[in-house]
Amino acid sequence: MRLIVGLGNPGPEYQWTPHNLGFLAVDEIANRSSIRVERPEDQALVGLGKVAGQDMILAKPQTYMNLSGNSVRRLMARYEVEPSDLLVMFDERDLPWGMIRIGERGSPGTHNGAKSVTAGVGTPEFARIRLGCGPDHPVGDLAEYVLRPMKKAQLEVAAEMVGMAGDAVELILKEGIAAAMNKFNRRVPPPEEE
Repeated sequence: MRLIVGLGNPGPEYQWTPHNLGFLAVDEIANRSSIRVERPEDQALVGLGKVAGQDMILAKPQTYMNLSGNSVRRLMARYEVEPSDLLVMFDERDLPWGMIRIGERGSPGTHNGAKSVTAGVGTPEFARIRLGCGPDHPVGDLAEYVLRPMKKAQLEVAAEMVGMAGDAVELILKEGIAAAMNKFNRRVPPPEEE
């Protein structure tokens, strides 16, 4: 049994913000696999089913971002999931829009949700997919930036990105994380000069 967690904030006011890209990625996987992620359990909305032929728990913690680790820890205990069977998806303001980064482990960096999960799990040794939402211009308040509703162009890129995250999860489950890293961890090409 594997656990896939998307990080975000509950409530309609946050639904379409960059900080909820993790939730949107879980929704993408759920839609592809006909899993309903709506059962309240351990401070999360949970759905059980099969993804790429494997038994899966999909979860969206409802604790708000900064306390996500509490929910993840409890879900892992309930379903006896080891950190090696955990995959967490979240927004990353240090990556440009449209870029995803897959890792087997790593520092949570400046992301409070990832910090909370690392503390809750007790190790940084879990897989993650980071979804780029970095501003292309200087921003005074990054917290305000990731909590502001996305504009139409950003929503279009977000839809493509969560689609890539869904493809990446399926590849991880079928061929392993190294194959997914080789395919998806690419640099965004520089803009062409005129």
